[in-house]
Amino acid sequence: MKTRLPYILFALWVLALASTPWVASNYIVKIATFLAMYGAIALSWNFIGGFTGYPSFATAAFVGLGSYSGALLQNAGVSGALLPLAWLGGAAVVALFAAIIGLIILRMKGHYFAIGSIAIVEVLSQLASSWSSLTGGGEGLNVKFLAGGPDFIGRVFLYTMIVIMLLAFVATVLVDKGKLGFGLRCIQQNEDAADMVGIDTTRYKIYAFVLSAVFCGAVGAAYSSWVAYISPTDSFSILLTLKAPVMVLLGGPGTVFGPVVGSALFVLMEETIWAKFLDYNQGVLGLVIVVLIFFLPGGLLRLRWRKGSA
Repeated sequence: MKTRLPYILFALWVLALASTPWVASNYIVKIATFLAMYGAIALSWNFIGGFTGYPSFATAAFVGLGSYSGALLQNAGVSGALLPLAWLGGAAVVALFAAIIGLIILRMKGHYFAIGSIAIVEVLSQLASSWSSLTGGGEGLNVKFLAGGPDFIGRVFLYTMIVIMLLAFVATVLVDKGKLGFGLRCIQQNEDAADMVGIDTTRYKIYAFVLSAVFCGAVGAAYSSWVAYISPTDSFSILLTLKAPVMVLLGGPGTVFGPVVGSALFVLMEETIWAKFLDYNQGVLGLVIVVLIFFLPGGLLRLRWRKGSA
C-alpha cells in the first residue's frame, strides 16, 4: 500500500487540477495550467539532469523552438480541429533537433556541457531575432486565436498541459523502472565505469536528452497557441532555463515524484511572492530558493531519509 500511496496522491493532484474550471475562477484555472505546464517541464529536465546527472540549461531552447514550430504550423493552416497536429509537429521538430545536437553537445561533460547548453538557447534566440521573414524577428509573431470564449479556451489549454504532464510522468515511470533508467543512473555515478561494463553511454545520453526536449517542445507549441503571440525574448527566456533545475532540485532529482512536488511548490511560492513583494519579487524569490536548496540539497522527498540516517 505504501508503494501505491504516492501514485494515489498524484492521481488526486491531477483530478484537483482538472476540476478547477468547474469549481474555481479563471485566475485559479490559469494557476492550475501553469502548475501542469511547469510539472511537465520539470519532469522533462529530470531525464537529463536528475537521472543522468548532466546539468542541462537548454530547456528554454526546447520550449522556444517548440513555440515557433507550433506557431508556424498553426499559421500555415494546421489549426481548428487539426490544432493538436501543430503541437505534435512542434514536439517532433524539437525531438529531432535534440537528437542531432545531442550527438555534438553530449561529448562534453560538467561545466563545459552546461555552458554548451546555454549557448544553444542564445543561438536559437538570435536566429529567431534575425530571421524576420519567417519568425517576425524582434517584433514577434502573432498566432491565430483559438475559437471560443475565454472559459472554453482556458479549459482546452489546462487539459492540454495536463495531458503533456501525464505523458511525461508515464515516461518517467517507465524509465525509472526500466533498463534505460538503470543505465542513466550508472552514467550519473561513473560514466567511464558504465562504458567499461558495456553500457552504450552515448546512446543512453541521447535518449535522455531527447526525452528532456520532446515534452518541452509540446509545452512550447501549446503555449504559443494559448497566448497567441511569441517573441524571441519570451520564448527563449534564460529565467525559464534556470527555473527547470530549481524545481527538480526542490522536489528531488532522479526521483519519479520529485519534479511534480518541486514544480508545485515553486509555482505556488512564486505566486505568493509576486503578490506580496511586487517591487522586490525576483530578489525575494531568489533568496527563498537559495535557502531551500541550501537546507534541502537532495530535495523534499529525500529529507526523511536523511533524518532517518542521522
